[in-house]
Amino acid sequence: MVDHVSGVGVRPVGPESGKAGQTGPVPAGQAFHDVLAQQIQEQKDLQFSTHAMERIRMRGLPLSVHEMQRLKTGVNQIAEKGGRESVVLMDNTAFIVSVKNHTVITAIGGEQMKNNVFTNIDSAVIV
Repeated sequence: MVDHVSGVGVRPVGPESGKAGQTGPVPAGQAFHDVLAQQIQEQKDLQFSTHAMERIRMRGLPLSVHEMQRLKTGVNQIAEKGGRESVVLMDNTAFIVSVKNHTVITAIGGEQMKNNVFTNIDSAVIV
């Protein structure tokens, strides 16, 4: 069906049209809550605070697409275990992350990590 006002394709939503937003079959035996939580988690992007962006730029710590995925995977692993404030260690870089907000707070690389003390951290993961 095409909405004649905007010319955009419109899919009707209702009992006769199937489930709105469904992307595929739900695995047998999985509760709705679990499926919903998984979908939300997969769609939530990792954010970077202004401070973290400045530190990454200043310290020359660019992130490739692959590294971003590794970082996101680490944050997701910590979230599954109930972590709130964490350090994610990846190669020679430490990322301090607010897991609840999915936000990187700061990044420390290489030589800057020596003699640093991380406080208010309840979890850590190495990716």
